[in-house]
Amino acid sequence: MAIDKNFCASSYLAFRYIERDDVNFYEGMEHKNIKPIPDAEKTLVKTAAEIDSAIQNTFAGLQGEKLGIMLSGGMDSAILASYMRGADAYTFRFLDGDFQKEELARAEYYAKYYGLTLHYVDISWDDVVKYLPVVMKSKGAPVHSIEPQIYKAAIMAKSDGITKMVVGESSDLIFGGMDQLLAKDWDFDEFVKRYTFTEPASVLKEPVDMSYLFERYRQGDKIDFLKFMDDVFSIESSSSYLNAFGCAGMPYVDPYATLKMAEPLDLYRVRHGEPKYLIRELFSMKYPEIPVPNKVPMPRPVDAYFAGWAGPTRKEFLPNLDMSKFTGNQKWQMWCLQEFFNKYDVGE
Repeated sequence: MAIDKNFCASSYLAFRYIERDDVNFYEGMEHKNIKPIPDAEKTLVKTAAEIDSAIQNTFAGLQGEKLGIMLSGGMDSAILASYMRGADAYTFRFLDGDFQKEELARAEYYAKYYGLTLHYVDISWDDVVKYLPVVMKSKGAPVHSIEPQIYKAAIMAKSDGITKMVVGESSDLIFGGMDQLLAKDWDFDEFVKRYTFTEPASVLKEPVDMSYLFERYRQGDKIDFLKFMDDVFSIESSSSYLNAFGCAGMPYVDPYATLKMAEPLDLYRVRHGEPKYLIRELFSMKYPEIPVPNKVPMPRPVDAYFAGWAGPTRKEFLPNLDMSKFTGNQKWQMWCLQEFFNKYDVGE
């Protein structure tokens, strides 16, 4: 196992996870990435009805569990709620309920529609600071901004007697929900710039070039962006759930993760106003009275958290960074990486 702090820092900034399994930040520390379900073990689906049937089969195998669900205002968890009458639902609430009010209202609607008991998981900045060391230690790396809040929801559900949580995290990737990344057939350099979360060279004194990962998917001047997303984004996004739930000792299941489209994704439909067209159809089957909601990422008010942050000060970072050039999510990455260094860099 190799130790390369600079590589790991650059990989975290570029991809939000440590891409190489054989490289770690420090001795005695091993980061954890999820191992995707092999395609051979997935159920092929080509219609909304087939997705519905496959999800029913998943829930049939969960008999005897006391289930909880991470319920947002989006399509994916709303659909899963329809199979869970009488279960407990956990919905994030930030800034005393003033953040993303429409999202909260939709979650409340879904819970009432299918008779779920709704629990609010109130998240403050103090919660983030409190739970960050727990999830970083478990992961062996800095974390995604959703991980402290998922951990809090998991321990709350555990105290309520929940034995397994249900999430709908994989639907976007499997069914064409990443509409901005699917918006066109990307030129190679254009996609590298678009996908990189935070450019390491813009932040670190000793950045490591991460372009090698993109090069694996190069097709002349273009890139196989669909395979890149299947291979790379799937690990980045799902590993956050694996780590946060694992910290709490809470088993979880993502019914979408066991599915695969039997036919190629219809990019024309995705690019002309129908992202996740099969999921949209299934949502309309479950909630015929209301319009299909637009995609909303898991809520986290990172812009508010870091509005007045002056930037990182440790020696690994470039000095006097202009924070106005970075998004809230990028500021989270810098802050979290600095917190990780502060905790684990021996002798500092």
